[in-house]
Amino acid sequence: MAPNQPALAPELRTPAPNQGNIVARFIDVRAYTEQLAAPLSAEDQTVQSMPDVSPTKWHRAHTTWFFETFLLQPNLAGYEPFHPQYRYLFNSYYEAVGDRHPRSERGLLSRPGIAEIASYRRHVDEGMLELLGRPLPPAVEGLVELGLHHEQQHQELLLMDIKHVLWSNPLLPAYVDSPASFRGDGDAARWITHRGGTVEIGHDGDGFAFDNETPRHTVYLQPFAVSERPVSCGDWLAFIDDGGYARPDLWLSDGWAAVRSEHWEAPSYWLRDGDCWQVFTLGGVRAVDAAEPVCHISYYEADAYARWAGQRLPTEAEWETIRAIHRPEVFGDVWEWTASAYLPYPGFHPAAGAVGEYNGKFMVNQHVLRGGSIATPSGHTRPTYRNFFPPGARWPFTGLRLARDI
Repeated sequence: MAPNQPALAPELRTPAPNQGNIVARFIDVRAYTEQLAAPLSAEDQTVQSMPDVSPTKWHRAHTTWFFETFLLQPNLAGYEPFHPQYRYLFNSYYEAVGDRHPRSERGLLSRPGIAEIASYRRHVDEGMLELLGRPLPPAVEGLVELGLHHEQQHQELLLMDIKHVLWSNPLLPAYVDSPASFRGDGDAARWITHRGGTVEIGHDGDGFAFDNETPRHTVYLQPFAVSERPVSCGDWLAFIDDGGYARPDLWLSDGWAAVRSEHWEAPSYWLRDGDCWQVFTLGGVRAVDAAEPVCHISYYEADAYARWAGQRLPTEAEWETIRAIHRPEVFGDVWEWTASAYLPYPGFHPAAGAVGEYNGKFMVNQHVLRGGSIATPSGHTRPTYRNFFPPGARWPFTGLRLARDI
């Protein structure tokens, strides 16, 4: 299980993807979003605790907007949009579709409320089930598949965002009441070595992949080693105790500026309790477990820790190569920062039309993460999956794994 997060109750765990017909898969994915929102009040679902966080009800509406905008309106004759203004309210960043409500003001939308959003979802689901009952061209089937994976991405974002919302409440309320269950390895880190040379990375075309995972291509690696486990909270406590947050020699310039301006002294969601540390989780506050992987750290913190440890972060090519050959311990608990900037692979071309804005337009000022977290849906933890965030981001479920030259 991901650190700093309780095991979700069985009814809230990501279901295994239904490999049967597309109708069953559509129903499963759409229902799971509603299950994630079910523990939250109308007030919970409206709050936007910072510009990067979106309200829960916005996630529910935006994923619905995707199906309405890209599938129903162009492909279902006679379809009537649920509300003419929703095209504006729930567009995220698709410039080709039209104007959109500012991201930083999503929390100001007291209306539509959660009941209206539920009606919107039902309306679009009915249209989609009608559309899915017909023979579809391959291009339309591909858009349905993209829409399902898009909604699964927002399921993880929903959990990331509501955790920050609840953390911003002085009462520190829990999202779910369930016992924490974590995978942890406090033993000394072991290393997986690779002799380097020519390797291939990127998706091979077997099954679904986002466009940023392609094309598959050849890279050359120098000999290297990657730790078999991610950095633990116990490791991080040693970094703190050694003055890691007070030593400018360990930090990139922008990272040190963030430490000082944001007053960082520990990972996000950590609370000092006398001489000990507690952590806020989706299940409430508990003591930090030294054996579990550290979570909610920025790229800047990951880079500083690696420098303190006398190691470095793996490149995404190294990470993918090791992951494809071996299965490192405690895989999938936290997204792991890599040393790689988020850039297009050689030969990358975004898709035509508005959906081409899905990934390519963000290939600047971001760093790649690999792996997955407890909140990551099934199928999104494949070795080629490229997650990305700005280097100062701390609200995702992010940790690190060390690498070194050999």
